[in-house]
Amino acid sequence: MDSVVDIFESSLNLEETHVKEGYNEGYADGLISGKQEGEQVGLKTGFEVGEELGFYRGCVDVWNSAIRVDPDFVSARIQKSIKQMDELLQKYPLSEPENESVSDIMDSLRLKFRAICASLNVKLEYNGYPRASDGGKIEF
Repeated sequence: MDSVVDIFESSLNLEETHVKEGYNEGYADGLISGKQEGEQVGLKTGFEVGEELGFYRGCVDVWNSAIRVDPDFVSARIQKSIKQMDELLQKYPLSEPENESVSDIMDSLRLKFRAICASLNVKLEYNGYPRASDGGKIEF
């Protein structure tokens, strides 16, 4: 009689066994695909942040070059703002993307950039790198 119970018990546990195996396989596959997707999102986000920081660095470098050529190019107040923006760029933790100050520094950079552009009466705007879907909108 015990052998008959064992046969039915193994049949009853068959579904539970398959569910556990399926869960474990799905979990392992999810870890792999999650890491791959996370890597792709991280690369894309890192590129976008680096691109924006590079844009701001280029603007600061051009403004500093113009100030070296003609120190009276802008007021002392604007020069101070440009210097502060330069310091924010240098302070940005490039190798520590999980640093809590990253978003605060980026917000400060954007605000400082808008303030400098307004003071210079210049309409500069960071719109990101043109996408392939924007191909028809690029003008030179």
